[in-house]
Amino acid sequence: MNKEIAKLWKAEDYWAVWIAAILLGGAILGILHGVPSLKSWTSAPLDAFRAASPRALLLLGLGLGALFQIGVFLMGREAKPFAAGFVVVFLLALVSFAVAAQSSVKAVGLEYVLWALLLGMLVANTVGTPAWLKAAAKPELYVKTGLVLLGAEILFSEITRLGPPGLLVAWVVTPTVIVFMWLFGTRWLKMPSKALTIVVAVSTSVCGVSAAIATAAACRAKKEELTLAIGMTMVFTTVMMVAMPVVAKAIGLDAAVAGAWLGGTIDSTGAVVAAGAILGEEAERVAAVIKMVQNILIGVVAFFVALFWVARIEHDPSGPRPGLMEVWYRFPKFILGFVLASLVFSFFVHPVLGEARTGEILDVSKALRAWLFCLAFVAIGLESNFREMAHQLVGGKPVVLYLVGQTFNILLTLLVAWLAFGGILFPRP
Repeated sequence: MNKEIAKLWKAEDYWAVWIAAILLGGAILGILHGVPSLKSWTSAPLDAFRAASPRALLLLGLGLGALFQIGVFLMGREAKPFAAGFVVVFLLALVSFAVAAQSSVKAVGLEYVLWALLLGMLVANTVGTPAWLKAAAKPELYVKTGLVLLGAEILFSEITRLGPPGLLVAWVVTPTVIVFMWLFGTRWLKMPSKALTIVVAVSTSVCGVSAAIATAAACRAKKEELTLAIGMTMVFTTVMMVAMPVVAKAIGLDAAVAGAWLGGTIDSTGAVVAAGAILGEEAERVAAVIKMVQNILIGVVAFFVALFWVARIEHDPSGPRPGLMEVWYRFPKFILGFVLASLVFSFFVHPVLGEARTGEILDVSKALRAWLFCLAFVAIGLESNFREMAHQLVGGKPVVLYLVGQTFNILLTLLVAWLAFGGILFPRP
């Protein structure tokens, strides 16, 4: 018991929860507001910074750096090299946002996380990542904190807005695709890494990056495997964001059906909203809610992956039967913060403070989450090695798994979206 209590202050998962709680508390109390973001620009890069003052960016960097440095120190790790490294990680994140804000880049849909990953990988695979910089390359800590913030955005009032049709698309198709891709990857392709197989399957089926991180923690996937899964997801998400609205128009899909199709298949919330907006307000609304409902499965899937890994993948048949505590040890604890944030905002913050004030708070948390994700992808890039990634791609099996699985996902989601929102199984919304 004492060891478990000590983990509250020593384990990275719990520190993700504590830091996210501080950030959300600051937003609720009005202490945190006006999180700086960069403005779209065309030919003059400095135009990107006109919407964000140097003082606001400095305070943001110092604030986040201080919170994470306290966590690193109390976890028993060296805080001094972390401070120096965090400055560089933050600056690379700032450059990533600036590149993504360029009007032509923005129009194509190449989001900041892609540039953050590429910048980090450029450093790692050219000059190399020095030890003092590696001390601040903590992708799991940053992204887990961001995922707890994501939980606050999942309001149960939004989940019920689409009713049974939305649940059918988000909660029936998703596990079906995960099981299909798992069986295809392990039995047909016979991929050597089961961890890579499940991470690719979940990132394709649920919500890309966020689900990949949670699943990788549950099955203890290698960093190179996680980077590969995320890289494939981001590349194909960009293609789908542009192509799927065109296809939806070409085949004459109803706006609600098209929105459900986009929300259930495109692997990034931002890309889902952007693609839905191309088809109109109704498609955008349905797509966003479907993706939000689907995001709930992050915690559920992480739990079942941890359970499956302990009971089947890593279990020794000749050894004792694993107990529930083994699942608890494997289960990513930051998921508890994700669920708790959703419950607090759904049943306390939203009813007490009202929709308008809750919206203002969530605007702050979304902006902070974007910065945390950007820091995480810079850190992932700094820890990524092209040679290791190339080794994972031998034979092209991960790409085949993704392409076959995503094709199955697209076709199945289209069918279920038509049944659910096309007036077949339920009245048209």
